[in-house]
Amino acid sequence: MLQDLLALLFPEICHACDQPLTRGERFICTECNVKLPYTDLHLHGATELNYLQQRFWGKVPVRFAFSYLHFRSKGRVQRVLHKLKYKGAQELGEHLGRRYGSILSEHGYAAHLDLVVPVPLHSQKLRRRGYNQSEGFAKGLAEALQIPWSNKVLERVFDTDSQTKKSRLDRWQNVEQVFVVKQVEEVKGKRILLVDDVLTTGATLEACAHTLLQSGCSDVSVTTIAAA
Repeated sequence: MLQDLLALLFPEICHACDQPLTRGERFICTECNVKLPYTDLHLHGATELNYLQQRFWGKVPVRFAFSYLHFRSKGRVQRVLHKLKYKGAQELGEHLGRRYGSILSEHGYAAHLDLVVPVPLHSQKLRRRGYNQSEGFAKGLAEALQIPWSNKVLERVFDTDSQTKKSRLDRWQNVEQVFVVKQVEEVKGKRILLVDDVLTTGATLEACAHTLLQSGCSDVSVTTIAAA
């Protein structure tokens, strides 16, 4: 009774459409869950039918490349990412990770992975924001896949300018030297799932993957919440 009264007075809001959630709904309402633009790239694996996989061909050897959602500006996905990145909705990232991790697990991908690693923020940006939006997604993925995750493996040693308005070459040069592996023994021989919030050109993920491979991991796969 009290819970119903509180829900009436202070309703939880859907992170995708900003409408009140009803009983049994969490983070994203049923209608938005149906209408979100899912990529279904897990159905294509590492084949030529996977358009995201093709973005890494000839740049860095990525075993699998997936993304949960298609990024569409001024829509549900952009609102979800904005809440996750700038409005402190850390549990939303975990929720999305668990949902997508369950799908990947159901399709057998857990057997190809040993460790989930989020793309790190620079320490100054982490202090300003208070959290890394990719870590919740990584944690949720790892929980559903039933494999470990770590935010201690990779470090961003240089802060970089915003990537938003840079060309692909500029983006690559902007991140080429900014990542290091802090715990080499934790990655040697491991099959790593590298996680970020959004994939645009892929320059940040490429730089992280190169660094991990040079440190002796067996292979790298990548996944994001959304891909443009």
